[in-house]
Amino acid sequence: MNPENITLISFGYFEKGLLELIVDDVEREFSIPVKIREGYMALSEHYDLSRKQYNGNELLKVVDQRFGAETTKTLGLFNIDLFIPILTYIFGQAFLNGRCGIASIYRLSNERYGIKKDQTVFVDRIRKEVIHELGHTFGLIHCSNPSCVMRSSTYVEDIDQKEHLLCSRCKQELLKINN
Repeated sequence: MNPENITLISFGYFEKGLLELIVDDVEREFSIPVKIREGYMALSEHYDLSRKQYNGNELLKVVDQRFGAETTKTLGLFNIDLFIPILTYIFGQAFLNGRCGIASIYRLSNERYGIKKDQTVFVDRIRKEVIHELGHTFGLIHCSNPSCVMRSSTYVEDIDQKEHLLCSRCKQELLKINN
């Protein structure tokens, strides 16, 4: 079943109007209306004291159970440091061909790396991560095209090197999946 919309849910503090800056690009990439809303969940129970990070696997399950819907692709957005047990950190993750994903803006700002603040770069990184994780929910896997938004990103520099767009192969794959 094709989703009726995409819902971006912010959990925690986000600058006013931040997510609105990416809505048009997300709608254009997936040809589906995007809604923005705020959500609440107790994050402390997903905090790993030894790692000083939040468990992405657990948060993804909670977003899916509490906020997921069959007619919507839902992406939970956080401003916390995420990990999964096999990786030091993650920018986001999603259920492949599922209804939900998560992403965090925590590691996307220049200031995190001791570099001067750049709001344009920050918003561009958020846009790319949101589109990337939503791509997984639509069934897209990582792409080998260096400029494709579905290219895997281990470091923030990897995000900077790709576009916020699906390459022609991934676009074709998305069309096949949704028809």
